[in-house]
Amino acid sequence: MTRRLSAEFIGTLWLVLGGCGSAVIAAAFPNVGIGLLGVALAFGLTVLTMAYAIGHISGCHLNPAVSVGLYCGGRFPGKDLAPYIIAQLLGAIAGAAILYVIASGAPGFDLAGGFASNGYGDHSPGHYSMTAAFVTEAVMTFAFLFVILGATHGKAPVGFAPLAIGLCLTLIHLISIPVTNTSVNPARSLGPAIFVGGWALKQLWLFFVAPLLGAALGGFAYRWLGAEDKVAITGE
Repeated sequence: MTRRLSAEFIGTLWLVLGGCGSAVIAAAFPNVGIGLLGVALAFGLTVLTMAYAIGHISGCHLNPAVSVGLYCGGRFPGKDLAPYIIAQLLGAIAGAAILYVIASGAPGFDLAGGFASNGYGDHSPGHYSMTAAFVTEAVMTFAFLFVILGATHGKAPVGFAPLAIGLCLTLIHLISIPVTNTSVNPARSLGPAIFVGGWALKQLWLFFVAPLLGAALGGFAYRWLGAEDKVAITGE
């Protein structure tokens, strides 16, 4: 378990550092900014690369919503939920801390820019409402779990699950960055919010409740589709 939790810590750190780092450091960099497409791809690549690196160790959840969804889908034991979630939250905070140290080294750095935090209303990139943000986060996380459970099914093509999951997360970001800056992951939301404080912490509830709800529904829905085989993502 210590090795599995360490893998989740490192993997979630990488997700926040790579994904949020691309948004904070590279998205609008003068002349060669990677933009929305680049940030979306960066988040997908963090999951894809870590899935190959630690999938065989911990299952590479990197996300409390994924762990909850896998539990609801019958793929993950309930006794391991709390330790996994704690490791993921700590990894996200560590990743945000490293990003802060790097980003604050640039002239003119200001946390008022959002530090890749998730938000709704005035803090949504497109000023989308709280209702729109909640529906977006719940539905996108539902779809994410649906793809994860399908790609890691015992009858799915072997070895391609990380590609499907990484590309799914990329697609989710392409759809929802304008709405919420895309969370679908409570840990990813917590890390930057701790450093921004204020509004980011006040709105953080939505980025816990909506993804966890969507993930649970996604897990139950895929479980309902039929009998499951054991799969690699459980770590068994």
